[in-house]
Amino acid sequence: MTIKTTKNAVSRRKALLGLGVGAGALATSGLMPGAMGFAQAQSSAPIKIGFQKHATGIGAAYGRWYDATTTAAIQRINDSGGINGRPVEIVTEDDGTDPSRGAEALEKFEKLHSCDVAFGTLFSHVVIGSAPRAAELKLPYFVVSEGHHVASGMLNRYTLQPGITDVKSQVVSMAPFIANNLGKKVTMIFPDFAFGHDHRDFFTQAIEAQGGEVVAKIAIPPTETSFTRYFPSIPRETEVIYHVMVGPAVLTFVKEMGEFFGPSRPELFGFIDSLEAVGIDSPGLEFLESTYFWEGMPRHVQDNQSEAEKTYRAAVGCDDRGASLDDPADVSTYAHMFGCWETLNVIKAGMEAADYQGPQDRTKLIEAVEAMSDMPESLDHPQGAKRFNGKTHQVFGQQFISKVTEGKMVVEHVATIEDGLYEDEVDYTTQSF
Repeated sequence: MTIKTTKNAVSRRKALLGLGVGAGALATSGLMPGAMGFAQAQSSAPIKIGFQKHATGIGAAYGRWYDATTTAAIQRINDSGGINGRPVEIVTEDDGTDPSRGAEALEKFEKLHSCDVAFGTLFSHVVIGSAPRAAELKLPYFVVSEGHHVASGMLNRYTLQPGITDVKSQVVSMAPFIANNLGKKVTMIFPDFAFGHDHRDFFTQAIEAQGGEVVAKIAIPPTETSFTRYFPSIPRETEVIYHVMVGPAVLTFVKEMGEFFGPSRPELFGFIDSLEAVGIDSPGLEFLESTYFWEGMPRHVQDNQSEAEKTYRAAVGCDDRGASLDDPADVSTYAHMFGCWETLNVIKAGMEAADYQGPQDRTKLIEAVEAMSDMPESLDHPQGAKRFNGKTHQVFGQQFISKVTEGKMVVEHVATIEDGLYEDEVDYTTQSF
């Protein structure tokens, strides 16, 4: 499936929102979107970004909202003059949330669509299956995945993750809160693939560093549809259940966990992945009151909402509870999809720093991104300030711990960039192109 998105290929509502975003972003410069058009450039041809979308498969809910966020971000970029005076076009290929199809999508971006870069992949097994082909094609590959595979050194110089933090950073910053506030004997429930294995390995190390221990590790296939049979494996000594689940049956997973424990449950600390695209107020989830979740970006509007977050939220079409403005039952993947918005703004900044004109400048683009470091909170980075490590190709940022309070996710703790830093495991800048 191929879908091309340009500045005009959006709904009337999103176009109006996009204009509002552009106006807010450009007010200080005195430039208004639409009025400035595209500046003269060496080429009038659009810059093409290949969007590797999970349109089908277990990542489809993420794919829909990654698409909506990408459309809104490109609308804003084009309204402010594009990149280096050229319009930006999104070319979409469905990877089926499948590694082999992911590699095929990259092949199409390069050989069929003549894309300048590829972007947008979430599920870690798809990234791992696609990245080697990106290097073979010499196609810059900007992923929005969270997996530690980029910073671990497993991949290559053509693969970067500059818009969302990775699991290792997330769990390192969460472990002190869990140990100090919830308990030190933890049972982990996680999906049985690379992303879940990152949680298993890095949280085990992180909680042990806090004087705690993982007393059980329960791996569940991400395609599983019934979960009750796994819960009797939870040891009685468990003080905290650490849960992270993905796939189309996440609501079933959380409901069955509540039914199994009833009123007598351990403390619960979940990664919001277990409820992405699911309303916290869904029937059967009442037991989640007073439990805790990691969030990459708070789904529900907080009392201290920034202007950047407010404008971003409107641009991507979400209400105060993270659901679609068009349909309150359509809940977003708000904790993750900001990574698409921020990554596209990094691509824009990198192309402008490299004076990118075409595929012959791809290595200059990568080097320009590698030279980036601190990224202040702004409408380009509405989730918060970031720090990019050019050696490891991984960005670091703040993390949120929210508590379910009267049916609302209320931020109780914010972990800083420094809380999530760890030692470098690779220096991609030493690798040749």
